[in-house]
Amino acid sequence: MSGWNDKVIEEFRANGGQVGGQFAGAPLLLLHTVGAKSGQSRVNPMMYLKVDGGYAVFASKGGAPTSPDWYHNLLAQPRVRAEIGTETVGLVARVATGDERERIWNAQKAAYPGFADYEQKTTRQIPVVVLEPAP
Repeated sequence: MSGWNDKVIEEFRANGGQVGGQFAGAPLLLLHTVGAKSGQSRVNPMMYLKVDGGYAVFASKGGAPTSPDWYHNLLAQPRVRAEIGTETVGLVARVATGDERERIWNAQKAAYPGFADYEQKTTRQIPVVVLEPAP
């Protein structure tokens, strides 16, 4: 998967935050986390939804039975950075719960029905993470 991610990251950076293929026209950011076990810097491309005061990202992992590594990384270290377009911003991650989670998740599924497919493939609740500007 990392080879695929590397190609998306390269295209994102070469085109001011825009990529083609399955992500053409979709809001995409590059999330920078620190490995919870390794302490190594990690970068993951992912779709986001603009929300009041920040951005929401979704730990869907394509409907896999487990959450993606980046999710575990930001639980261990919630201070992250994200490349959005041509800017890099410092953010703090928190997991959305309750009504907030449902509202954001439903908006994402309505905008991008593939996320509803991911939900059908797994028994876990897909985490919704809100990224807000770091103080």
